[in-house]
Amino acid sequence: MTPDNLLAPLPPCDPGAPEWVDDLLKRPGLRIERIVSSGQCSPPDFWYDQPEGEWIVLLSGSAGLRLEHEAHTRLLVPGDCLDIPAHCRHRVEWTAQGTHTVWLAVFYGATAPWPSN
Repeated sequence: MTPDNLLAPLPPCDPGAPEWVDDLLKRPGLRIERIVSSGQCSPPDFWYDQPEGEWIVLLSGSAGLRLEHEAHTRLLVPGDCLDIPAHCRHRVEWTAQGTHTVWLAVFYGATAPWPSN
């Protein structure tokens, strides 16, 4: 079910559970998701390498995002946004523990239809 508000309802904070992902909109070449983290991060040595671009904005909480070609982890706080080009390897180093980190992720430029859930 798609939320009517990007900040509510939110799942319980549980760093042991997977991130919560809501598909908000899917169109050919475009997908918008709300991602809710509460302490989750990328597994060690794992890098996202996506065939589409991803524009993100952090709505609440905080996170450390690392782009492979950069020497340091970026600190993201509410209002920060970033465009990650297709095949730019990146990872989530950390998300705030004990609170919700809410991301809005816009995926664009896919050459094939998005898989249905």
